[in-house]
Amino acid sequence: MYLKKVDGPRSVTLADGTIMSHADLPPADTRRWVASRKAAVVRGVGYGLITQSEALDRYRISEEEFFEWVRAVTEHGETALKATMLQKYRQPKEE
Repeated sequence: MYLKKVDGPRSVTLADGTIMSHADLPPADTRRWVASRKAAVVRGVGYGLITQSEALDRYRISEEEFFEWVRAVTEHGETALKATMLQKYRQPKEE
């Protein structure tokens, strides 16, 4: 059996006991970002499966967009990543 060389861990154990591997991450050419794919990227970075810079490069997303995903998950859970929930969970920035 041949295992492809990868930087970092091959898999990580999540808080609920499930195991996440590189196969659980969305493909690099993802164009349609549904909530489950966004959540997989946030989990992958949060648990150290891939680094933040790897995720930004691999998925061609901005740092601001990624941090918006992280903030939404942290404050409201993964359902906040749904496109239909943007208006409900995004708060206008007070200056």
